[in-house]
Amino acid sequence: MPSTPSLTPTPQSSQLGKASPAILAAVVLALAASAGGYWWYKQKQGAGQDASAQTAPKSGPGGRGGRMGPGGPGGAGQSQPVSVGVVERRDMRVLISAIGTMNARATAVVRAKVSGELLKLHFKEGDEVKAGQLLAEIDPRSFTAALAQVQGSLARDQAQLMNAQLDLKRYKELLAQDSIARQQVDTQEALVRQLQGTVAADQGQVDAAKLQLSYTKITAPISGRLGLRQADLGNVVNPSDTNGLVTISQVRPIDAVFSIPEAHVSTLAQQLSAGQSMPVELWDREQKQILAKGLLNALDNTIDTTTGTVKAKAAFDNAERRLFANQFVNVKLQVRQLDQVLAVPANAVQNNYVYLVKSDNTVTQRKITVGVTDGDFVSVRGELEPGDKVVTDGIDRLREGAQVTVVDSEKVKKVDQAVQDAAGQPRGMRNLTPEQREKLSKMTPDERKAFFQKLRAERGANGANAGPGAAPASEGRSGDQPRKPEAQDKTGAAEPAKAQQAQPESTAPAAQRAEGRGERGGEGRGEGRGEGRGDRPQLTPEQREKLDAMSPEERKAFFQKMRAEREANGGTSGNANGGANSAGR
Repeated sequence: MPSTPSLTPTPQSSQLGKASPAILAAVVLALAASAGGYWWYKQKQGAGQDASAQTAPKSGPGGRGGRMGPGGPGGAGQSQPVSVGVVERRDMRVLISAIGTMNARATAVVRAKVSGELLKLHFKEGDEVKAGQLLAEIDPRSFTAALAQVQGSLARDQAQLMNAQLDLKRYKELLAQDSIARQQVDTQEALVRQLQGTVAADQGQVDAAKLQLSYTKITAPISGRLGLRQADLGNVVNPSDTNGLVTISQVRPIDAVFSIPEAHVSTLAQQLSAGQSMPVELWDREQKQILAKGLLNALDNTIDTTTGTVKAKAAFDNAERRLFANQFVNVKLQVRQLDQVLAVPANAVQNNYVYLVKSDNTVTQRKITVGVTDGDFVSVRGELEPGDKVVTDGIDRLREGAQVTVVDSEKVKKVDQAVQDAAGQPRGMRNLTPEQREKLSKMTPDERKAFFQKLRAERGANGANAGPGAAPASEGRSGDQPRKPEAQDKTGAAEPAKAQQAQPESTAPAAQRAEGRGERGGEGRGEGRGEGRGDRPQLTPEQREKLDAMSPEERKAFFQKMRAEREANGGTSGNANGGANSAGR
């Protein structure tokens, strides 16, 4: 017979049956919470949409909710501010740009030709000298003594030669009378010739000694600019010194060496052989300032196969001494010139297009073909006429047919420069008049310090005499109240507050800074935190003056004493407010 299942519940099944009501209750509570949260979320979302609908601006062609039109992000009715340039006909140069290095026309290291102690220096570093100019002197005493010695030997041998010549003359007279032998006359003639050779040797030694003595005066071998001194007074210099005494570089005129592509070699060689002058310009590293103008001198006789370039040299007179040897320069070589071609400002071209400003202050695109660039202009070919106006600034905001407003670029540059100049001035200088700034530029540091102290005292006195209404904005605000916009003050009371805010903190008196900050060292950080900002004491001019001369510790004790006196007198409504604020915190 098949076995019947047992109806006795197992421990596991009994546990599941007991837990089912609890699980069911938890699920019901979770569903109820989810439904309540969803209902609350929908209510908040509906309220937010109603509020945004009331505050949102009306959509339209010119409003924020309108569609973007041809004028750009602001819609078709909004005019875009742009700067324009004028299309004109002008001569355009065909230039080859290269990177070059300045080379001195000649360089010489001045070395001593004899050994000795350096006695005198007759030059300054960086001076321009001429060939043969005296630069330094070496101690000449040893060379003077050597010269005197050889001069003595020369005088002795000259005396002996003279005596031998007289004897020879006598011997010849006696030989004519047949009084002496012929041999004696020949011997005397040989002695005379021997002494003549000795005298000649002595003369050579004298000349050599004079030459060595002249080397004690060191002169410039070439004309040029001196470098830095390599030896000092008292040093013993030698001809074998590597660095020598000083270096002279001839930089007037000076040469620039640069490399140009081999594609231009034939054209340049023909123009050089024909005697045509090819102007060369040198620009600084940023290519913002021109340094010099010169002419192409020569081309190298070989082409560098690794780079495909040939070296060229240009000469510059360097009259203003602005060029130095081994200086890095940007070179612009003029190959030829295009006469009276159509040109537009270079920043007006974008992807071979320009925006032409029409008579109704709308813009239209014109396709062009770009030619050579010369400075800020580029030659073009296209549907443009001289006198047309093209957009140079603000191109990225334009579309076909957009309405524009022409802004003078020079005025924009002046405003930007004025803002940069004002931002670059110290904080204490921004509120001074031009007369005060001029006086301040001529003062010594001590006079400037006294000037600012006097200015702070005058401003503090003016602020105290103006009454409570002219107190600094930091005194009139409470720590728990938000700052009201000054534009809402219709009575004009915002103007003093603006003037007070414009006053730099560094020029405000110490008493005023102490009141505005609540003396953060003690009142703002320590026990004074419970006191509101609106109940700070009003100081008299005498108290302000005393407070300026106090140290931070003395100022802290001063304010603590004033608070104690006010509490002993019963306090004011401001103190009550401060106590309430302290209790609330």
